[in-house]
Amino acid sequence: MVDVLPLVEARLRTALGEPDARAAVTFLGADRVEVLRFHEDDIVRYATLGMSAQPMSDPSAMLADPVEGPRAELILSVRGGLADTDKALRPLAVLAASPQVEGVVVAPGASLDVGEPLWPGAPFSSVLVAEPGGLVEDLDLDEPLDPVRFLPLLPMTPNEAAWKRVHGAQALQERWLTHGTDLRDPARTSVPLD
Repeated sequence: MVDVLPLVEARLRTALGEPDARAAVTFLGADRVEVLRFHEDDIVRYATLGMSAQPMSDPSAMLADPVEGPRAELILSVRGGLADTDKALRPLAVLAASPQVEGVVVAPGASLDVGEPLWPGAPFSSVLVAEPGGLVEDLDLDEPLDPVRFLPLLPMTPNEAAWKRVHGAQALQERWLTHGTDLRDPARTSVPLD
């Protein structure tokens, strides 16, 4: 079997540059997950490394397929210097471990909730998983392995998360766009929802 993680890290470095920090978290019953931090001007990006080591499998399947299934890593982008966003490392690692620990398949349009602020004082405890391909291109692997997709995470306030459950991910994203919401602002307030 091919070791996917060195290829994933190389793709991240090609797209985002050299990481200036990295941290690792290991959860009982799951592989180690690292979170790499990248700086680009005033933007700080956090990318998981480890989620794609195993394919995500359908939670209803009796046995997890060790070869076939979707693979992904998560990327969170925020404006630097406005909040202690480095404390988001552990929540990001928790989200990245959720396919192994909870048997969930993380896909665009999904909501992921960590049950606590993403960082101290953050108005967000959940994220919307956005479509891949903009920031970091998919990483194709040899057949029969699925490509690794790099999924952007968009922080949601509790009101936005509740509104999204009713109206859907597309409607929330359109509302953000209509109101010119800066989704990278770590201290932003909820978009108007009426």
